[in-house]
Amino acid sequence: MPKVEVVENGVHALEKIQSLQAAGYQKDDIHLFAHYEKREEDLTKELQTAEMGIGDQGLMNSIGNMFKKRGDELRSQFEALGLSQQEADTYEKELDNGRLVLVAAKE
Repeated sequence: MPKVEVVENGVHALEKIQSLQAAGYQKDDIHLFAHYEKREEDLTKELQTAEMGIGDQGLMNSIGNMFKKRGDELRSQFEALGLSQQEADTYEKELDNGRLVLVAAKE
């Protein structure tokens, strides 16, 4: 079961990432999500968290996400990491409100 944290900004994200690492997660286990793709890319690079790739989503979902609206893409990515559809909807709404969502899932 993935562990999910909702934070307000990059500083809080760093604090939660450090907390997750202290709990045994590696940075490769932690995915950071933001509503705006550029913000997500910048924070993922800066905080050195895992990027969503084909291995996380599967080839067909990765290709399909290229043609989806951002909200649909995010919900699909949450589900690929083990969240339920209802959880994915809930956390996507948090992103709509400007928050960041961290999902830690050990492989």
